[in-house]
Amino acid sequence: MVNRDKYKELVLYICEKCDSVKLGAIKLNKVLWFSDLLAYVKWGEPITGERYVKRQFGPAPYGILSVLEELQGEGALTVKSLDFYGYQKTHYIPERSADLSQFTVDELSLVDGMIGFVCDSNTALSISELTHDHIWEIAENGEEIPHYAVFASVPGEITEADIDWGREAYRQARAA
Repeated sequence: MVNRDKYKELVLYICEKCDSVKLGAIKLNKVLWFSDLLAYVKWGEPITGERYVKRQFGPAPYGILSVLEELQGEGALTVKSLDFYGYQKTHYIPERSADLSQFTVDELSLVDGMIGFVCDSNTALSISELTHDHIWEIAENGEEIPHYAVFASVPGEITEADIDWGREAYRQARAA
């Protein structure tokens, strides 16, 4: 379930923390994606509860446009489209500080790590390509990518031991 207020404050926090020259729509989406997925792996639930869908440049939060519109309507965020080396880049200007009262120290630490990884260590192209993994490839454009899909993001090899285990489990189930 999406915690809308927490989601909005997280978007605002990311916009505050990431250098505005480095943060565009693709990177904002990726900070949210990686933060929610890593939180899901670590704690069994994402930070925002947002759903993600397959888009051209990787997974994107389903409701991000409405969140950005709400933040703009509240005067908390200004969003501009600027020319950036011949491309249109979305520029986010926070007009107030994020309310962090809904976040744990661990959540903020995780998000800070994702901001550093996405905004400082990658370009929009490199982070987009990184998210074009196995789970993104098997989804249809616009299809939801559930958080638990992270556990299938790296396909593995089926070994003889796996096959033997499956046969034994099947044999035992039939005998019961």
